[in-house]
Amino acid sequence: MLNRNIENFIGCDASYAEADVVLFGAPFDGTTSFRPGTRFAPAAMRRESYGLELYSPYQGRELTDGNIFDSGDIELPFGSPERALGMIEERAGEILADGKLPFLIGGEHLVTLGAVRAAAAKYPGLHILHFDAHADLRDEYLGERLSHACVLRRCHELTGDGKIYQFGIRSGDKSEFEWGKEHVFTRLFDFEGLEDVLESLRGRPVYLTVDLDVLDPSVFPGTGTPEPGGVTFDALRRAVTAACQTLNVVAADVNELSPHYDASGASTAAACKIAREMLIALACK
Repeated sequence: MLNRNIENFIGCDASYAEADVVLFGAPFDGTTSFRPGTRFAPAAMRRESYGLELYSPYQGRELTDGNIFDSGDIELPFGSPERALGMIEERAGEILADGKLPFLIGGEHLVTLGAVRAAAAKYPGLHILHFDAHADLRDEYLGERLSHACVLRRCHELTGDGKIYQFGIRSGDKSEFEWGKEHVFTRLFDFEGLEDVLESLRGRPVYLTVDLDVLDPSVFPGTGTPEPGGVTFDALRRAVTAACQTLNVVAADVNELSPHYDASGASTAAACKIAREMLIALACK
């Protein structure tokens, strides 16, 4: 049984035994290609979550209406992406084996691969719903196949064609977009068509991964690779809530907050609020 973290994300006060959703942090940014700092996100989100209310006026529910447990951060080796991924996979696998939903806070986007490995092992036919500014479909980046720029390509090796649905994408090299046309569903720039995709995925096991740089930098400057032309906070809030309420989400994450690039704290607050809405929607079904 996992132990309670010393400082929990607000409202995540259930015991592990009674929890339906188990939060854990993966403070890793060992392959960040531009500006590092996502390793500090899980701690910053826990600390700043106490600036939020438990209650969501959007959903009419509180975090404490569900049973959510915060198991703390994994102590990850920064020099070894593969070892870090193995530790994330082990933590997510333990949570899944106990019949609970793992909710991962990154960290750079590569951390998603560890949790997806665990989810794919338990749920054959796993689908991935991916909100991001970047396609993350490179086969390698500067010779490395384990990179946050390659994470969805590595996930595709687990799921196969027709199982990955991307929204908000507005950055990538030409080869990524050409490869993606043959292997994944990609909606550029926004969430148009999401409702139809959610309907098509009803009843299927889904991993939901949210790279917070899908948000426009005017809303969310606190990230390592900001991309102008992103979605609004409310558009992302509506999208994640609809996905969590509608789908059989078996695991989920939020990632790519670099809190020190936004001294105002607004980016961390936005990250916390997106996490709150996701947690309420997942824990209060």
